[in-house]
Amino acid sequence: MPRARRGNHSAKKGGGSRGSLRQELLQLKVSDRLNQLKGSRNGTRGDSEASEDEAASDVLSHCSSASETVSVAEEGTGNEVDYQAQLEQRLDKLKEDIENVMDKSVKTRLAALGNLRLALSSQVLADFLVERRITLAEALERCLKKGKEEEQTVAAIVLSLLCIQLGCGAEGEELFRCVKPVLTNLVTDSSAGLSARQSCATCLGLCCYIAAEDVEDLISTVCCLEGIFTSCYSNCSAPSPALQGLLCCAMQSWALLLTICPASHVHKVLESHLPRLPGILSCESVSLRIASGENLALLHELGHDLDEDFFYEDTDSLCVTLKALATDSNKYRAKTDRRKQRSIFRDVLHYIENGEFQEETIKFGLEVMFMDSWARRRTYNAFKEILGSGIRHHLQYNEVLREIFSLGPPLVLDAATIKASKISRVEKHMFNSAAFKARTKARNRVRDKRADVL
Repeated sequence: MPRARRGNHSAKKGGGSRGSLRQELLQLKVSDRLNQLKGSRNGTRGDSEASEDEAASDVLSHCSSASETVSVAEEGTGNEVDYQAQLEQRLDKLKEDIENVMDKSVKTRLAALGNLRLALSSQVLADFLVERRITLAEALERCLKKGKEEEQTVAAIVLSLLCIQLGCGAEGEELFRCVKPVLTNLVTDSSAGLSARQSCATCLGLCCYIAAEDVEDLISTVCCLEGIFTSCYSNCSAPSPALQGLLCCAMQSWALLLTICPASHVHKVLESHLPRLPGILSCESVSLRIASGENLALLHELGHDLDEDFFYEDTDSLCVTLKALATDSNKYRAKTDRRKQRSIFRDVLHYIENGEFQEETIKFGLEVMFMDSWARRRTYNAFKEILGSGIRHHLQYNEVLREIFSLGPPLVLDAATIKASKISRVEKHMFNSAAFKARTKARNRVRDKRADVL
């Protein structure tokens, strides 16, 4: 009876906790085991006491192990429950944001678009978005038609992210066919805001690259973007800074679509644009000069893909212009602009003279992706501009991007593999030191060559 009272009292005090019940069970088992040993009366008193201690120790050890097992299981279950609750909370917030995109308040719509932009660029939510794609697409289309410049700009970015999530299936193709007329009208509308037109030009090229199944849609989109920047062939110094951004985005989207165009259209582009594109190299805008230089290298690469004996007749004068840009040291240009320009035009010049591309490596998780062509580089940069810092996460888990870059299905790694792949702090320090020494030696060699030339 006293034991029963203590048990009832502890249950009331602790609210029936599992720890108090396990303690009661432990005491009962120990007492029963000791009573059995005392009743047997076999062996000497010392042996009996020793066996009692061993028995008590065995029971305590067994109960302790059981307690630890239960605690670990409870902890794992708790973590899983917490993660599930956080996931449901995030999805509920996204549902609310999708509804708020159709709100009457401009401030509410802009806040919802900003939240969607952040979520879609940092997470893979294809399964969640497939069920709500029509609602979200209609809301974004409404923002593009009736919203002002800021709202149109963000809506076009969210539309690009939605297309990246849905991919090239029936859902993505349906989305592209719905929004293509709206995007085309905005890009070509001279009365629309320049930042909105710029964002729509990027969105139009990216959505077409991912979801366009019909070749006619592809060619019409290429011609639409082509008509925007060809105006700067005749007058390179006239465009305002804002208009230069639009021309640059149109040129980059146009180059992205050229990488998937049929050979017949690529041949026409080489004949019409290769003689006129070098004229933009003298433009005052750094971004336009860089975009035209990269496109020249891309056109030469596409020409070699069509014909191994491809040769541009005016290569010598082009190389002279590229060499001047690769060694440009004019003080009236910003130092960062000069550095970026020299770096890119050195690669362009090296490719056009020798046909060799400066290979790059992109690391994400435990994987490495190689940039071994100008077409692949343009594709990666296009997705990086939209996804920002989320590009590495999408390369790891987004099946759309992994299919585009031929990375295969996403890797499934356990905790042990991830832990084994991490290097220690000492190894990381040694690796960084070796890389620093190699980089310094390479730069010194380049400086020596420049000194010889001067």
